[in-house]
Amino acid sequence: MTSFLNERAIPLLRGDYTDAVGKELYAGTAELARVAGWSALDMGHHALAQRHFIQALRMARAGASLAVGCHVLTNMALQATLRGYPDEAVDMAQGAYDRARHRAAPRVLAFAELVEARAHARLGDAPSAAAALVSSERLLEQADAEPGDESAWIRYYSPARMAADAVEIHRDLGLPAAALRWNNRAAPMPQSAFTRSVGLRMTVLATAHLQNRDLDQALAHGQRAVTILSHVRSTRATDYLAGVVRAMAPWRRDPRVIDLSHLAHQAIALSTTGTAR
Repeated sequence: MTSFLNERAIPLLRGDYTDAVGKELYAGTAELARVAGWSALDMGHHALAQRHFIQALRMARAGASLAVGCHVLTNMALQATLRGYPDEAVDMAQGAYDRARHRAAPRVLAFAELVEARAHARLGDAPSAAAALVSSERLLEQADAEPGDESAWIRYYSPARMAADAVEIHRDLGLPAAALRWNNRAAPMPQSAFTRSVGLRMTVLATAHLQNRDLDQALAHGQRAVTILSHVRSTRATDYLAGVVRAMAPWRRDPRVIDLSHLAHQAIALSTTGTAR
């Protein structure tokens, strides 16, 4: 992705074109840089991810695209949340929303509100997380009712995606019953097309069931997560698997937990060494 960005996309910006075409080129390249940044983040290369995100912000500004800039800054907020800086993430997500609230499509703003909710949840602030999640849901309803001139790159954010993230939000808040209710609203995802996402979702469900003191369901989802993520090379995936192992600590003498912990460590080792597919 980085080589394609540097060798194929960025050179196009040095050509001759009208202002209108130039804005589209810069906005499109900004979104490509954002994808490169997210790919780097997924592999744990946070410094590289940040460089790509900053590059994307500059290109979005050059392309006069507040929507793309909002989306990039929202991704940076999510990176801060995943790295353990949710207070910074709240400020970034709110800043992304405020700057674009009168210009960006509702779905773009809805994703900013979702990421703010995730950051509040990591801080243990249930009222603020709930308010941001409600705002995200309302904006999604508006987007679905009146799609308007909506860019293709934001269409992945759907009510089903929001519900899947809401599971993690309520898990982080220590509200497993609410997390499992939200899971009922999250549409099934085909493993063949969304391998990493399905695996991550299984880890979140496993930990929610552990919070609910339901070891049998936790083991079932944890086993599926290990099976899926053992074929994925992703630092984020190994972090989520390690989280399941930590959450099983109260049951560490249970033979089933011992077996699953062993398999999880094997999957983490495979992903870390790069021998996973």
